[in-house]
Amino acid sequence: MTTAQLNLHDAWPRRFLAWINQRFPFSHALLFFILYLTAAAIARASSNDSILQWQDVMGCVVTWSFFLVLRVFDEHKDYELDCQNHPQRVLQSGLITLNHLKIVAALAIGLQVGYAVYVDGGIGSTFVAWAVMFAWTCLMGKEFFIADWLTRHLTWYAVSHMMVMPLIVWWLANMAQPETTLTVPLAAMMSLAFLSGFCFEIARKTKGPEEERDTIESYSRIFGTRGSAVVVMGLLSAMVANQTFLITQLSSTFPLWAGAILAVFYGLGMMQLGKFIQAPSIKGREKNEGVIALTMLAGYAVLIAVVISSHPVPTL
Repeated sequence: MTTAQLNLHDAWPRRFLAWINQRFPFSHALLFFILYLTAAAIARASSNDSILQWQDVMGCVVTWSFFLVLRVFDEHKDYELDCQNHPQRVLQSGLITLNHLKIVAALAIGLQVGYAVYVDGGIGSTFVAWAVMFAWTCLMGKEFFIADWLTRHLTWYAVSHMMVMPLIVWWLANMAQPETTLTVPLAAMMSLAFLSGFCFEIARKTKGPEEERDTIESYSRIFGTRGSAVVVMGLLSAMVANQTFLITQLSSTFPLWAGAILAVFYGLGMMQLGKFIQAPSIKGREKNEGVIALTMLAGYAVLIAVVISSHPVPTL
């Protein structure tokens, strides 16, 4: 359903779902789910527990709820600018309000806190990890109180905001395996989450010439279209190298099938970015985002499969 087909007489859930479809599509949930499952698998890799457990269904839902909160924070932070650039959106057209989103975020935060206390059996490692991560998220929402400076230094803006990704992985690992320790594989997973998020963020804001606007910042305006795409190529290479290193840490022998999968998706990503450099466009930028998301998903899936295949089956 489009915004034009909705009005204030429609039921609020329909209007909220229109916002979800526009700004936080359910299709994106797959990436959040697999991020949690990868962190859980790596956290449990050195234990005698099953790698995947029934409680992980709730872990996936709670993970999704946190990224929903991030989206709500961004909607508040960018509201005035979006009113100028995207007046047709559900929020900007008044079909839902910022206050509605505040209530949704409050419910999601309550779910995260409640589940952390449940998993810990009180205040423990999961809650502490969540609290540290949420504190950084709040600083992000306030643009670290240096909004003007960050706006002028878009790369530092991305770095400061992507620093939340390692904190998210630490929280997810503790949610799956309370009191988990910081092993080399888990530290590498935190690094991978940072690189993956950074790569996707740069690709998302590398615009084709017809997309550029004076009121919207982009990395292609800073580095040039070609330069920005080359940066994405470098980050994609670092991401796949990180995935490869993680496999060597999780398995005594490097599975050829894992290397083949990583190589295929890496090749597709580099090929698409090369095409974008030759003929930048909106469609090309969307394809860039797609192949990077697929490379992330494939890498996480491979890591889960490697942990499962290398992990001893728990005895009853």
